[in-house]
Amino acid sequence: MRVEDTLSGLERKVLRLLKGEMSDEELLEKGIKDIELNRALSWLESKGLVRVRREVKEVVRLTELGKRYVEEGLPEKRFLSVLAQKGELDFKSVMRYALLDAREFSAAMGRLKEKGMIEVKKNRVRITEKGEKYLGKESVEEKFLKELEEGPKRMRKGMEELLRRGIIAKEVVVKRYVRLTRLGRRVAKRLKEEVIEQITPEVIRKGLWKGKKIRAYDIRAKVPKRPFGKPQPYLAFLNEVREKLIALGFKEMQGPLVELSFWNCDALFMPQDHPARGIHDIYYVKRPKYGKVDEELLEKVAKAHEKGVDGSKGWGYKFSKKESKRLILRSQNTALSARTLAGDVEIPGKYFAIARVFRPDVVDRTHLPEFNQVEGIVLGEGLSFKHLLGMLKLFAEEIAGTKRFRFDTGYFPFTEPSVELVGYKKGFGWVELGGAGIFRPEVTKPFGIDVPVLAWGLGIDRLFMMKYKIDDIRKLFSYDLEWLRCQP
Repeated sequence: MRVEDTLSGLERKVLRLLKGEMSDEELLEKGIKDIELNRALSWLESKGLVRVRREVKEVVRLTELGKRYVEEGLPEKRFLSVLAQKGELDFKSVMRYALLDAREFSAAMGRLKEKGMIEVKKNRVRITEKGEKYLGKESVEEKFLKELEEGPKRMRKGMEELLRRGIIAKEVVVKRYVRLTRLGRRVAKRLKEEVIEQITPEVIRKGLWKGKKIRAYDIRAKVPKRPFGKPQPYLAFLNEVREKLIALGFKEMQGPLVELSFWNCDALFMPQDHPARGIHDIYYVKRPKYGKVDEELLEKVAKAHEKGVDGSKGWGYKFSKKESKRLILRSQNTALSARTLAGDVEIPGKYFAIARVFRPDVVDRTHLPEFNQVEGIVLGEGLSFKHLLGMLKLFAEEIAGTKRFRFDTGYFPFTEPSVELVGYKKGFGWVELGGAGIFRPEVTKPFGIDVPVLAWGLGIDRLFMMKYKIDDIRKLFSYDLEWLRCQP
């Protein structure tokens, strides 16, 4: 297929008009509209048929204020003209006769006084001999403004004051010069006949296509991208994980962002002197400081901390009920698991949560002060550590999308035994995907739960970054439209 067979009527018209190097203005004078010329040159340049040379220059033009001053005169000239006619005047009279507002009067008087063209005594002003000479001739500024009436001009030396006063304004002008390439000249010579660009009912009915060439479609031509509305990629991924877990029989847990230290830490058998409960790891609410906790449940959890349950020794310290009532921003969504176990939980049952959590941290490519976690619990008679490993295998394959994984030993205050799931992703290597374990009796007994509870949690942000090959966690909340549009 020859390139001329794909040309539109507009492209053909421009190719025929080009003689040597021609400017935009010369082509527009040939009867082509500005928008049509832009479109045709873009197409022809991409096909290698024309070469476009662009000259960029900075020019100045009259502003609306400048146009008014060309018509009425510059404020300083009007100021002097009134003094020449009326003699010595007070300030208000000058403003009234010269039709100056307060800003114009103040600026004009300052410039004229600086140049010695007026004398000011108290509230009265008069013109000097130097001012009369200036009034009698056309200034350089006035000549320049009259030239600008014809159209934008290059900035003239010494006109910076007009620019500062807003009488003229800068703008960038791009002028194009177009010439045919060697291929373009050959193609232009072969454009002997018109082509039918569009097959319409009229063309078919009247037989206008007979003896004519029909424009060919170039399926290799680049077409503009058409962005369409779609969910934000990270939110779409979270919904995808949510749907998979629901399909596996899990029910979703809900809970507040502002949480009690009781649910976030104490109910999970995290000692009150644990390093993860310091101000460097948890956001504490300033006002109000405290919330309410069921006193009976609080007493049971306090006993588990101080003395243990079912033969365990607990942590052996004096539990602070006041500290347990501190309000914080949720630092782990395991707090939702604790709330669920203390509520009307089903046995057997499977629950999950995808929740936003908050931890004080610097913002860089691997850290954010807020992020998402996905985790859950499975409870029922006869569940064992082997069942937990089988469930983690399912998550590695179905959610993390990896066939290569391993289990490493782990530690968490609220589970025993504990395990960490590590998966292999090409380009990332071995990456920790999440932690899991069986809830300790100190967690479940105060809630009246007498069956094993398997607990698991996955780094959902990390899974998304691995899936989309992202190396900066800030991309998850990006405003970069180009990046957002390119994601599947």
